Amino acid sequence: MFLAHLLRQAGVDAVVLEARNRDYVEGRVRAGVLEQNTVRLMQRLGIGERVAREGLVHAGTTLCVDGEPFHVNFSDLTEGGAITVYGQSEVMKDLNLAADQHGIRVIYEAADVELHRLDTQPFITWTTNGERQKLRCDFVVGCDGYHGVSRASIPGDALQTFERVYPFGWLGILADVPPCNHELVYANHTHGFALASMRSPTRSRCYLQCSLEDRVDEWSDQRFWDEFELRIGTQFTSRITRGPSFEKSIAPLRSFVCTTMRWGRLFLAGDAAHIVPPTGAKGLNLAVADVVVLGDALSAWFGAGDERGLEEYPRRALDRIWKAERFSWWLTHLTHRFPDMDVFDRHMQVAEFAYLRQSRAAQTSFAENYVGLPLEF
Repeated sequence: MFLAHLLRQAGVDAVVLEARNRDYVEGRVRAGVLEQNTVRLMQRLGIGERVAREGLVHAGTTLCVDGEPFHVNFSDLTEGGAITVYGQSEVMKDLNLAADQHGIRVIYEAADVELHRLDTQPFITWTTNGERQKLRCDFVVGCDGYHGVSRASIPGDALQTFERVYPFGWLGILADVPPCNHELVYANHTHGFALASMRSPTRSRCYLQCSLEDRVDEWSDQRFWDEFELRIGTQFTSRITRGPSFEKSIAPLRSFVCTTMRWGRLFLAGDAAHIVPPTGAKGLNLAVADVVVLGDALSAWFGAGDERGLEEYPRRALDRIWKAERFSWWLTHLTHRFPDMDVFDRHMQVAEFAYLRQSRAAQTSFAENYVGLPLEF
């Protein structure tokens, strides 16, 4: 949807195919932390009014190891840098409303999508309301996620992928209770990782590291809050308001990169090309960065026949992707307990926390990556 809006501004027609219905897209619980680049892009596209009014701007975050917290001030370390807490579902509402206003064509509940002639003159077929449809196009951009048809349409001998699967998951809940802190809290405890986050001043989003063998029905609300209070640190325990969860799920963690981000006239963007652990809050933001680069390249091709941007897209996108993968991998290793950790590994974690606590240079590196590396648009 971001790409469709960028292309509209450049006078390029685009059609968006969405597998689900609009209510599902606008209601599903996904990411909630926006880099400042993403917020600026929303403003550039004319959809930044509500995020400016309702988004929660965070100028820092708290890290906590074995109950000992310390604060990292993003604003001070990055000359005013910050992140904004604003749910992906709200972003989608803003994008969809603007699409209605600008006449961007979005086809919901597009089933059985197939991509054809990607190396010559592409066309797409799909089924809507029981009828098979066909669309000819100049390019196809696969923004259809890790399990989508786009990456699967690239011949296997042309694909190059890299993956790291982590031996744990995140158990997350949403509850209509006030957050225990005005900013996010990342905690490393003997029992594992915990994260105190939020969606609004009255809605909390909280996570616990859990086993991949755990099931949601094994975690009652009481068990979750008991464990959350234990891990998050005594400084925040008294501020926790318990309440019933209305959403609870377990998500596995992985790092994944497909470096084949172009094949013929097919381009990959977002989760179709890369997955990051949620620890660094990079997933949505990295997808947005992809389409900013690709949007510029497509605009140059349609506007002046300039192919350089399209040729350079994989390299430019991957430069940022690998940096985001590194940051998410590093923060995951810093904050989680791994099953094969020994005493030496734990001392290394504690030393890393101590260095981060004491070094302005280390905190600056952390803050620069967290609020978002520079992106020109």
